[in-house]
Amino acid sequence: MAGEIILPVLSWLAVIKVLHLGTWPALDRTLGNLAAAAAYPASVLTFTLLSWYGGLFGLPVWIALLPALGAIVWAGSRGFYTRERLRSALPWDLAFLIPFLFMLEVRWINPTISYAEKFMDHAFLASIMRHPVVPPLDPWYAGGTLDVYYYIGYWMSGALGLVAGVPSTVTFNLVLPTVLGLAAVSLYALGHLLLNRYRWLPVLVLLLPNPSAVYLILTGAPWSEILWGSTRTIESTINEYPLFSMLWGDVHPHVMGLFNQTFLLFLLVFAYMRWGNLSMRGRAVLCGLAALALGSMPGINSWDVLVYAPVTLVFGLLIWRRYGNFSRDREKSWMVLATVPPFAIAAYLPFYFQLNSPGIGGVGIVTVPSAPAEFLLVHGFFLAVLVAACAPDIRKRPYLLLAAVPFVLAGYPAAAIAAVPLVYLVVRRRFSVADTLAILGLLIIIATEFLYLKDNMGETYFRMNTVFKFYLPAWLLMGTASSIVIGEWLRSAGVGRRVPDRVGRLLPVLAVAVLLTMPFAINIDFGYGSRTLDGAAYLVGSHPGDAAAIAFLRDLPGDHVIVEAEGGDYTYYSRVSSFSGIPAVLGMPFHEYMWRGEEGGISERMADVRAIYEQPSRSIDLARAYNATLLYVGTEERDRYTVSLPVEALELIYDAEGVQIYRIPA
Repeated sequence: MAGEIILPVLSWLAVIKVLHLGTWPALDRTLGNLAAAAAYPASVLTFTLLSWYGGLFGLPVWIALLPALGAIVWAGSRGFYTRERLRSALPWDLAFLIPFLFMLEVRWINPTISYAEKFMDHAFLASIMRHPVVPPLDPWYAGGTLDVYYYIGYWMSGALGLVAGVPSTVTFNLVLPTVLGLAAVSLYALGHLLLNRYRWLPVLVLLLPNPSAVYLILTGAPWSEILWGSTRTIESTINEYPLFSMLWGDVHPHVMGLFNQTFLLFLLVFAYMRWGNLSMRGRAVLCGLAALALGSMPGINSWDVLVYAPVTLVFGLLIWRRYGNFSRDREKSWMVLATVPPFAIAAYLPFYFQLNSPGIGGVGIVTVPSAPAEFLLVHGFFLAVLVAACAPDIRKRPYLLLAAVPFVLAGYPAAAIAAVPLVYLVVRRRFSVADTLAILGLLIIIATEFLYLKDNMGETYFRMNTVFKFYLPAWLLMGTASSIVIGEWLRSAGVGRRVPDRVGRLLPVLAVAVLLTMPFAINIDFGYGSRTLDGAAYLVGSHPGDAAAIAFLRDLPGDHVIVEAEGGDYTYYSRVSSFSGIPAVLGMPFHEYMWRGEEGGISERMADVRAIYEQPSRSIDLARAYNATLLYVGTEERDRYTVSLPVEALELIYDAEGVQIYRIPA
């Protein structure tokens, strides 16, 4: 059992480290002592881009590893990897590894692919790992591809799993540890840029609960309700925060994109702080990295680019203003504005040409804004810090508080609360990094009080996705700004200066020990714990017939399409396509309807799947119409349909523990 856990983890980490070592030398001259930190997210993004283009041109995924291996040989032959240099990178290795191990424990305790969006997440991952082509095959819509969805995060995860030789059901549980580790490295590096002491403070943005969770704890709510309830605080919306997203465990785009957001913030802040000290080569490298990070956002989680494209433009303007005073200067401080957006688009240009998503149906006006108390239970921590930071300005110009009045009169009191620190931060016109990040975060949460992006979530949950997808970037922006403010307060107050050296060295060790024991001290298995990294292991006990049959299908060679029961969304149905990666005629119909709309013929497919199982005279012809090669009959199929098949015309290729799999004649 230990080998089944340790070997995949070591193989996965070995691939990450090879990518890191191969990228580090290329960044050393530009980023200096922070190059080893930036090489972690930069290498994963580069590998993702190269492997994706490999899939586009029909090349095997492992070819994307060759540039890193070649770079290691080249740099090693020139003496780059000295003992001193490797030792200097050790803090960054630990900054990645410690959060990785924390999340690995969480996933080991609670690994199952069995609830929430996990069937979907693994279905995409398994499809890519079974058949790594671009665009990937849609496992829930036979004959379709994932060009209707932002799938690059799944591609990244699947490509890493293929190169590491880790099966998809284990890869699933290694993705979030990697995302958390990569995000932590970037935020720790950001702390090195902005703080002389307490550089770890920005990392806490990933580990803080929101005020709603604290309130539920203090009021004695059952543990089972605390996490979930804290993300459903604002009525008819979802307000996730990074810690919840990690503990909940969906390998979903909004979570996978966290590391990319933090990496881009680090790059933009680095450019703002050190542009004048960089060579032209260094500036080009920095702009290229920013374009790589920004360019991957539409494919990882398209909502993020709606935030970070403007964030990039704002920092581009600040850099141009600081170093060039908006002129054609020798520093070429306009480069961020001129190069990052176009190169970001060019990086994944074929992705846009392939994209076939219905997208957003426009912008609407919010008629039911957030209640102030609920708003504060989500953003209260950061708002309190930012208001306190503005206290001297408030005392000097209290009349600016009147800026909140129009928001109240218009019926948007929550927006009025956020407008108070926003007005003072803008009026003082300092535009430091902390002020800028805070302003951007505040603008997001104010904007979502007034506007929402139209989708097909219905009248009640009309702004659910808007709040859901925009609050996470706002959390990172305001949280990072708040951590910088708190760090400056602690430095000014002299906190920690009189701590004995021995105690000062012991405190980080204790903090790491607390972090790594926390998953075992708190019940986080949500009733699905099974103490393994194989997300499908629970099937052996709960659905033994399916477990054996799916294992058979995962090893079945060739390209296939399978017929299995469709039973709505968020149910155990669609489990065969989800666990095997073999496309089904239809899986989880509402998801497919969201992506494909009326043109997808979802209702027709639902009726056809039923007819395949219940009308033997039509079974084979209907199955052939979808190019189906396999037909699955298990407990769910018998529960869902009155199964009547032309078995004499089908080839039985599997029959065990109540499951039959038939081959459909060509």
